[in-house]
Amino acid sequence: MKNIQSKKVLEQIIQLFASNTEKIWYKHLKVVNITKYLKDWWNKNCHKYLEIYRQYKQIKDWRRFKDMVKKMKHNFFDLKIQEITNKKCGLWKLMNWVKKCKLLAIEAIQYNSQPYIKLDNL
Repeated sequence: MKNIQSKKVLEQIIQLFASNTEKIWYKHLKVVNITKYLKDWWNKNCHKYLEIYRQYKQIKDWRRFKDMVKKMKHNFFDLKIQEITNKKCGLWKLMNWVKKCKLLAIEAIQYNSQPYIKLDNL
């Protein structure tokens, strides 16, 4: 406080503080583009392939983009499934995460990969 002897010195200190704060802000800034693809599995590769498609509008670029998205989704969900199973939460925790679905009756009634279609087989 003793070094601030005039209004001009105070303004210089405030300006220095503001410029340092701005430098730090932009150094740690993360640019996020809000798209309908903003998901946990979305990464820079997905964005890169989407931008390539948008730039050239070629069907091969669209296919590459879709393949990349499919690959990233598979990797992400495989990791999530592995994480749940490694926590030893059990199958029921995994079922709650992926949501329950009803099996077709023909799929549900099988033994040793043989479907039981007739009542006599049961």
